[in-house]
Formats: sequence, structure tokens, C-alpha cells
Amino acid sequence: MGDELPWGRRYLLCPPAHFAVIYEINPWMATAVQVDRDRASLQWEGLKAALEEAGATVEVQPPDPAVPDLVFTANAGIVSGRAFVPSRFRHPERQLETPLDIAWFEGQGYEVRPLTDDVDHEGAGDALPFGDVLVSGYRFRSDAAAHAQLSKLLSVAVRSVELVDPRYYHLDITFCPLDSTRAILWPGAWDSYGRTVMDALVPEPLVLEPEEAEQFVANSVVVGRTVLMPSCPRRVGRQLEAWGFTPVEVDVSEFRKAGGGCRCLTLALDVDLAGN
Repeated sequence: MGDELPWGRRYLLCPPAHFAVIYEINPWMATAVQVDRDRASLQWEGLKAALEEAGATVEVQPPDPAVPDLVFTANAGIVSGRAFVPSRFRHPERQLETPLDIAWFEGQGYEVRPLTDDVDHEGAGDALPFGDVLVSGYRFRSDAAAHAQLSKLLSVAVRSVELVDPRYYHLDITFCPLDSTRAILWPGAWDSYGRTVMDALVPEPLVLEPEEAEQFVANSVVVGRTVLMPSCPRRVGRQLEAWGFTPVEVDVSEFRKAGGGCRCLTLALDVDLAGN
């Protein structure tokens, strides 16, 4: 059994008071499909409660009516110790989030380390630690050129994975670290070089089937040995239990209307890349 992740017990969430699908910037979004905001609020409260029951601490960022996707805190940026690298969003619809994210982290005493203006990168949505490296996706929302900057800003080796399926526009819909040796993977969303990188990096992968990936199974949140999942197919659940994990399904279906799951709604605040 691998060692538990050294992070994942403190998260930032943002209530969905203003969550709505008012634009289309990924294949899951359709403005014709209306969000049930009351149901979204109940689901968000359920995720928060499940995190706390699993042993995590939750901090809350205030919502803002101008930015309906602020609820997806994973995209705020990347945390390492007391450093915060804010995202540079590709789509103008989300760029108003960045000043709010910076203000929150500065208010908490973090040192803000910005990327240069000529690159895009969408935070922990496209970058997750595994072992002593940071795995970062690129193409649809983030630039490969940002990876060298992240490596320098955060003093960490970065492994680049190109995303090739627009349905899987962020790395965190295709990759979920479980412990020091295991991760949930959907290689069908990566190019051949990215698959080679991940084959070498993850000794014990749980490789999803296409229909499992479509249920956002990889967009899960791990707290110790508990895995909070937007969907847990029987095959996946059996493997997780065989490895000593407890899978817990958390209904976040309203957020799927915007292309988000459990991981998208959370940002781990206890990541320390220098210590991984």
C-alpha cells in the first residue's frame, strides 16, 4: 500500500449563490440547460459536509454575482506552502475571477507569484502533484510555455501532458492522485507522449473505461483513504476498496452542466510542492 497523500486535508470552496450556465466555453456547457440553483446549493453543502466528515477542513471564499464559475475554486491557481500562483484564464468570461482570487489569498497572508502576461494556465484544474513532481496539462485552457514558469516559481519539476479531447479540457478530469503509488487515470484524453509520461510516473494506475471517464470519475477528491466521487462505477469501487480506500459518491450533477465535478469545486490549500 502506498503512503497517503501529504496533502488534501484543507480545501477552499465557494458557495454557488450565483452559479449559472450563461456562456459556453467547454463541450459540457449549454446555455439552454438551466441550473437549479437550490439543488446546486444543496449539492454543494453535501460536498462540504462529506469533506468535513472525511476529516478535511474547509475554508470558504465569498461568491460574486459577476462570476458564476467562481464556484470552481480548483481553477483559482496553484498553492505551494504559503505561495500562490494565480491562474491566467484563457476565456474572457472567467478573467474577472483572478482579482477576486488574488484578494482572497493576499487577505490570508499568501505570497502571490504571478505568471507572465503572455501565457495562460488554469491552476489546479490543470496541475496536480504526484510524488515529487507537478503534473500539468496543456492545450485547451493552459499553455505548455507556462510549465517552465511554474517550475521556476514553485521550485518543482513539472511533467507536461497534452490533452487531446475537448471534453476533457482540464487535467483534473483525467487524473486523480490517490496515494504515493496509485492514481485514477483516463489516458484516452492524452497524446501518446503524455501517456508515456504517465506510464512512467504512476506505478499502480486505475485506468478508466471510456464510459467511466465520461462520468467524471477521475474528477474526485481524496482525503486520506476516503475518495469523494461524483460517480463510482462498481468496477472502480471494488478496486478502490481492494486498495484500502473508502469510495463515497457525492451528487454534484448540477455542476456537471458547466463541466465540473468534485475536484473542480475544491482547491487544496495544504499542498507544499517543496515538501512532496
